[in-house]
Parts: sequence; structure tokens; C-alpha cells
Amino acid sequence: MLYLFGFEQIGVAVSDLYFVDPDPGAGQEGAERGVRLEVRRLEPGELKGTIYSARPITVDRPLWRVDLLESVDGPPGSFDRTHHHPGTSGWEPGERVFDEALSGEPLKWLGERLADPELAGLGPDLVGPADAASLRERVPEIIDTVARLLAEVREGRLAQPPAGGPATSVRASWL
Repeated sequence: MLYLFGFEQIGVAVSDLYFVDPDPGAGQEGAERGVRLEVRRLEPGELKGTIYSARPITVDRPLWRVDLLESVDGPPGSFDRTHHHPGTSGWEPGERVFDEALSGEPLKWLGERLADPELAGLGPDLVGPADAASLRERVPEIIDTVARLLAEVREGRLAQPPAGGPATSVRASWL
């Protein structure tokens, strides 16, 4: 399942995720599942036809990522693998950063950073004033979407391993 909230120059993409890290850190072995949220650059394209044609929109490179993950074998609600990636290099995320406040109250932590992108390290050069204001306005709707996806993950309807079982590195989501 993929949700996309689009603004002028950025978008927020939210998706379920089932993931097996091929080179896990200590204590991070085994499958993970949950919800991924990314703030991404949006790029409008040129019209492909008449002035009435649809305008292509590219959901481009990630600027910031939060993974509200739990180990598949762990207790539901543990958020034991929940982390964020404060920076990106092109398409690659930075290192996983674990934060007790994020694992303790993930939706509150996430909402605070979306309401004030600078808390997430997204300065005005990445998220302009108009986008920041629009994002702040939509935080309740985005958090509600994340909460609904988390509930569907816990119910077993989303973030399931692909047919045939987990591979070395699997992403069963859009992001």
C-alpha cells in the first residue's frame, strides 16, 4: 500500500514494508516489518500533449526517512527496530539512527518533525516555506495514515513476506 501527499516541491510517501537486511548490524538480524515514511523531492514534468494533457510528476530522490519497524519474531508494539535516517546521499539513506523517544512514542515524534521540518534536518534549502506550511497543515492526516497502516501490519494484512518466503534482501513495498 502506498500513500503520497504532494506539495509544491516535496512529497511525503508512506508505505508498508517487509525487509530482511542482507548485512545486519548486531542485534538487527531477522526480518522486520512496519511502515516507512519518506520526505521526497517532487519534480513536475513537461506536458506530453495539448494544454489539456496530464502533467507528469516524478516522485524523486528521498530527503529524509523514518522506518517504524519491528522484528517479525518480536512482540507487536515493541518498535524495537524503529529508526530514522537523518540524511541521504543521492538515493542512499544515511546510517540508521535509533532514538528512544522515536521508539517510545513514534507517532508523536514523527508528527513533531513533520510539523517542523528543521527538527528533521530539513532546512529551508530542502523544504521551502510554502511546503513547510502545507506539510504542517497535513500532519494530522499523515499521522492518521501511518497509524492505519501500522494497524494493518499488526493485523497481518500488510508488510507480508513475498510468496516463497523471505530472501536475503526483500522489500515488499513501494518504498
